[in-house]
Amino acid sequence: QAQVWESGGGQVQAGGSLRLSCAASGTIFVTDPMGWYRQAPGQQRVLIAAFASDGTTAYSPAVKGRFTISRDNSSNTLYLQMNSLKPEDTAIYFCKAMLRAMPWGQGTQVTVSS
Repeated sequence: QAQVWESGGGQVQAGGSLRLSCAASGTIFVTDPMGWYRQAPGQQRVLIAAFASDGTTAYSPAVKGRFTISRDNSSNTLYLQMNSLKPEDTAIYFCKAMLRAMPWGQGTQVTVSS
């Protein structure tokens, strides 16, 4: 069964940076498009960054220009570099193979204080 494990969250002040990691199981292949999602308190989970099998990336307007998604195929790990963090980025962050029917991981909490 496909699985992911997110890590790297924490508490930072506004303007700070964090780098999230997502380790994917061997059943998730480098051809699987991957995405980072986040869920803020009381809100729905939303897709914020995507990495396609051809290396193309896409971002939601809320994070474009501040966040960078990348992938290390040798270790099957997805990353999210988050810079210029804002309090509104506070959420639980999840990763997922976007086209797979798979369970969500536990996510990693990011808290940005003003």
